[in-house]
Amino acid sequence: MDTNKSKKSSSTLPTTFSNTEIAFANKSNIDLYKAHTLFKIMSNQVLVNLSSTLAQWSLKWHLPVTPLIKYSIYEQFCGGETLKESQRVVNKLAESNIFTLLDYGVEAKETNKDFAETEYQILKAIRYSKDQPKILAVSCKITGLAKFKLLQKMSSSKAKALNKKEQQALATLKERLHNICNAAQKAGIAVYFDAEESWIQKALDSLITEMMGYYNIKAPIVFNTIQLYRHDRYDFMLRSHERAVNKGYILAIKLVRGAYMEKERDRAKSKGYVSPIHANKAAVDADYNKALNYCIQHLDTLAFCNASHNEQSNLYLCQLMHKKNIKPNHAYIHFAQLYGMSDNISFNLAKGGYNIGKYIPYGPVKEVIPYLIRRANENTSVSGQTTRELRLIKEELKRRQLED
Repeated sequence: MDTNKSKKSSSTLPTTFSNTEIAFANKSNIDLYKAHTLFKIMSNQVLVNLSSTLAQWSLKWHLPVTPLIKYSIYEQFCGGETLKESQRVVNKLAESNIFTLLDYGVEAKETNKDFAETEYQILKAIRYSKDQPKILAVSCKITGLAKFKLLQKMSSSKAKALNKKEQQALATLKERLHNICNAAQKAGIAVYFDAEESWIQKALDSLITEMMGYYNIKAPIVFNTIQLYRHDRYDFMLRSHERAVNKGYILAIKLVRGAYMEKERDRAKSKGYVSPIHANKAAVDADYNKALNYCIQHLDTLAFCNASHNEQSNLYLCQLMHKKNIKPNHAYIHFAQLYGMSDNISFNLAKGGYNIGKYIPYGPVKEVIPYLIRRANENTSVSGQTTRELRLIKEELKRRQLED
């Protein structure tokens, strides 16, 4: 990969992400009206809770709600039920110079059969992506490959007391991780490992770091996720980088704020320990900006993805790159957002020549419903997210009506 800085940045430095004509260029009027209706519903917490309950209840009783879900919230946030079905979305995004990050959206249960199926699907996605230059990476949750209780025990003070059965489960997990990372390295595809709850994250960090030591020698293949709403993760990032430099591999990280804030605080309160979450948003933002600054300073030994839906974070990174004359398509810098959200950020970045990707979840509708419920709940809980989506859609509909 080319990691050199250009003498002069060839990008147009964004000053705003408000250009809705660019943001929704690949959406028809019907697409926009459907999105408007969906986000209107999602702006109402009562309706979200009711819809989530009805969806779960309908699945339990095998009611025929799959078509309704598929052509509403599923269509907004997912690529398709299969890789082949998702190809239409991959191609459409590629037309706007946007990469795809494939995310097998099925939630694993707690059986070895489920874990084996998840491994199979991830390997299948890697093989599928091999000859497609616009598929940047595959996403992976380690809880899809091993039992939560095992990861929790590994993260606790009892980590050294794994019994024989647990040791075998750990050996199997490591074998699965090697299979995935080795396949990704051979295919030239990155693997983005998700961050999860703090009480299992220590185990995840250890496993992912071990994989980096094997597969990130020549190129950033294995990515860990840094949740900067935790007050300890900036320092963890610094230690991770120091270790990578000392051991001779490339640190590859995805920067996010985080997705389990309420859950983390509730657990800390109920169990009587200090919450791992920053006290306020200002502290989170400060650490996030520090992390972006640090990453920009160390592109010779560090690759990163700014996976943020925050407009200011994306503008700030663009400004840093512009100030340091770093070309917008630098091989070690990527931006990413979820499919179906923040198109104003994604498409305007793509227009400016930046490396930008969209997470594309896929899988059978009934199996992806837990993911969709989580997405709906997160949208209503993140301040301003749904309001922003609605406002931008309304602005674009108004702009098109004025042009007619």
